Amino acid sequence: MPLRYWLLIILLGAVWGCSFLFNAVLIREISPLWVAAGRVTIGAAICWLVFFATRKRLPTDLRLYPQFLVLGILNYAIPFALFPFAEVTVASSIVGVINGMTPMTTVIISQMWPGGEKASWNKVAGVLIGFTGATILALPSFSEGASAQVIGLLAAFVATCCYAITLNYARRFAKVEPYAVASSSLTGAALVSVPVALIFSGIPVITLPETWGALFGISVFSTSFSFLLVYWLLPRVGATNLSLNTFITPISAILLGVLVLHERFELVHILGIIVIFFGLIFIDGRLVKRFRRAPA
Repeated sequence: MPLRYWLLIILLGAVWGCSFLFNAVLIREISPLWVAAGRVTIGAAICWLVFFATRKRLPTDLRLYPQFLVLGILNYAIPFALFPFAEVTVASSIVGVINGMTPMTTVIISQMWPGGEKASWNKVAGVLIGFTGATILALPSFSEGASAQVIGLLAAFVATCCYAITLNYARRFAKVEPYAVASSSLTGAALVSVPVALIFSGIPVITLPETWGALFGISVFSTSFSFLLVYWLLPRVGATNLSLNTFITPISAILLGVLVLHERFELVHILGIIVIFFGLIFIDGRLVKRFRRAPA
C-alpha cells in the first residue's frame, strides 16, 4: 500500500482523537446535547456542499431515507452527545481510550446480528483482554466511590455500542453513493438533535472564542472531513487497513489531553491502556498470525 495512504490513515486517527479535546473545550460553555447538535448540523451542511460540488446524485428509492434517519441517530446523534456527557466527569484522554474499544463491542454485536461476522478465537481473546483493560482503567473511579465517573465511563461505553450497531446496520448501504449516505444521515441526526437540545438545554449562549474554534474544529475536521475521507479511503485500502486508525485515535486523545488540558495519568490508567491495546492487537489478528507462523 502506498505511503500516502498510510499517512492518511494516521491522519484520520489523529483527527478523530482531536474530537475529545474539542468536546472538553465545548462542554465548558454549552451542554453535551448542543455539542452534538452543533457538530452534526455544521457537519451536514459541509457534506452537502461537497456532495453538490462533486455532482453526486441522491438515491431515488424513498425507502432508504427513513433508514438514513436511523443511521444518523445511532451513528451520530446519540454517541456525539454521550461522549461529551462522559467528559463532564471523566478525563478526555480516558474517554478517547474507551472509544478505542469500538472493535471489541463490534465483535460482540456482530455475533448477535443476523448475517453478522462470526468471531474467531483471536477476536474472542481480544474482547476478553480489552474488557479486562477497561476494568483496570475504571478501578480508580470505583475505589474512590465516584459514581459520576462510573456513569461517565458507562456513557462512553454505550457510545461504542452505538458505533458497533451501525457498523452492522450500514451494510445495507453498500451499493448506495457513500457521500449521499454521509450527508443524509448527518442531516437526519441534525433534525433530531437540534429539537432535543432546544427542549432540554434551551438556546445556547457562546461567548468564548475558543468555544467557537472547538465547534468549528469538531464539525469540519472531526466530522465532515473525517467521514468523507473514510469513504474515499475505504475502496482504496480496504476495511482491515482502514481499521488501524483505531490504534491512533486513543494515542491522539491521550497526547492532547495530557499536553493541552494537563490531565493527570495514574499508573493504573497506563496499565489499563496497555491491556486494551493488546486486546486490539488480538482483534486485528495480523501480528498474532505472524507470530504463529514464525515457528513453522
